[in-house]
Amino acid sequence: MQRRTFVTHSLTGLLGLNLALDARADAAETPVRGGILNVAVAPEPTVLTSAFITTMNIGMVSSKVLEGLVSYDLKLQPVPALATSWQVSEDGLTWRFKLREGVKWHDGKDFSAADVEYTLLNVWKKLHPFGRAAFANVTQVETPDPHTVVIHLSAPAPYLINYINTYGAQILPRHLYAGTDVLTNPANNAPVGTGPFVFKEWVKGSHLRLERNPHYWQKEQPYLDGIVFKFIPDASARTVALEAGEIDVALGSSIPLSSLNRFSNPARWSINLDDGRYLSTIFLTQFNVRRPYLSDRRVRQALAHAVDKNALLKVVFLGYGKTATGPVPSSVSNYYSPDTRQYPYDLKKAAALLDEAGLREGADGKRLKLTLDYDSGAGVSATREAEFIKQSLARVGVEVELRAGDTATYLRRIFTDQDYDLMVSSLHRLPDPTLGVQRLFWSRNIIKGAPWTNGSGYSNPELDKIMEAAAQEPNPARRKALITQWQQIVQEDVPVLDLIEETWVTVASTRFHKPLAQGDGLFASYADAWLSPVKR
Repeated sequence: MQRRTFVTHSLTGLLGLNLALDARADAAETPVRGGILNVAVAPEPTVLTSAFITTMNIGMVSSKVLEGLVSYDLKLQPVPALATSWQVSEDGLTWRFKLREGVKWHDGKDFSAADVEYTLLNVWKKLHPFGRAAFANVTQVETPDPHTVVIHLSAPAPYLINYINTYGAQILPRHLYAGTDVLTNPANNAPVGTGPFVFKEWVKGSHLRLERNPHYWQKEQPYLDGIVFKFIPDASARTVALEAGEIDVALGSSIPLSSLNRFSNPARWSINLDDGRYLSTIFLTQFNVRRPYLSDRRVRQALAHAVDKNALLKVVFLGYGKTATGPVPSSVSNYYSPDTRQYPYDLKKAAALLDEAGLREGADGKRLKLTLDYDSGAGVSATREAEFIKQSLARVGVEVELRAGDTATYLRRIFTDQDYDLMVSSLHRLPDPTLGVQRLFWSRNIIKGAPWTNGSGYSNPELDKIMEAAAQEPNPARRKALITQWQQIVQEDVPVLDLIEETWVTVASTRFHKPLAQGDGLFASYADAWLSPVKR
């Protein structure tokens, strides 16, 4: 087997990064032991493992207890976690992972390759919403020794390395799950992991408490005595709690963008804009191409020209993010291509395209009436986003009726009833287009009733072939060329109008220190985190 160059680079890069960070930390402040970190998470999790569910608030908590094979740096390159190294065969059909030795589960049992084998075959491959696709090509898992996992594939899966962190592939203890119903196992609510913190209590409606794991595999870590996750459903209350010192960290943009100016003093507050890079989230408007008018590509292109992305970024997102140029965000630098058709704000061009499509202005200035659905459960920001799109389209004679619904109603209208014209949402694209982008455009992913699939009903056989070829292409250069072609086709057809590459904002007290920067920092273990003493 031939070790891929990126593997060696990732290990070397991690060593260099750690040395640089350690040197900087020694020159500035030495980590302090002790203290309880208070973190705000909203809404309250429903379970405490991410092994079969991708909800962000669950991952923010469970990642301190349970771990994955890797984590990701700021360039979204994999770095070791429970796997210390990995190799892939030249034909792309075999992956070999070397596991960290001396790791214990919190109940004292040894962590081994058997845990990875069990979780991959019985949980990620069968139950995980993204994992069913990410691990679909896995035919066999071998464990030649307790610290080696060999994965055999029916076809190459170059994207696999981009989805084996604690968010996408959290490892469960085989000795607690084998022979049980995974979805109802009691350990889902009282997890036993290998991570730096041990589950202690969950008081529903109030908080969840973790304590320091004294036997953690990373010697001397964690520095904290524990973490308390506080469930504060009201955004204003979270803001006040952070200001008052009742919480130290507010994760995942849980502080409204409009309130961030209250945390502008760098002596008291830090604002992290890098933690969510791994998710590579894009705010979008999706067209239901089953509708007669919206089946015409010229109409979709016209509506794209009618939305001023720069104004949207400034007015609604307050500058946190950047305008999107297509389905692959610029943060996914390995595959991003700006060489695609763009739709600059141009009302004259929009009007001309609508005229060409036969949608001329009536005596009242109206051309077309459409509905736009949005999830009211997403908060005030969702309403503002929907209002912006409504006002934009009104300028070219398209009347939009807004329909708010709770999350369940919204998902039913889009993915089950398919009874909508336009919808707005924010969707994670992840570090690899096969994982996070293909699902939106692949004909085989038009699955009635399945959320976050191809809800537009868009079907393009030529694109299907390109996406399927890219998913199995082991040569990086050829794969990138296929994904570039894929982006170009999607931007011509625009079944989805990608608008804003969102920035996830973490606000924290300057007492909170986390030296190691991560692209998947929203799901960091916090093994390296520490608190400065309270100044009196």
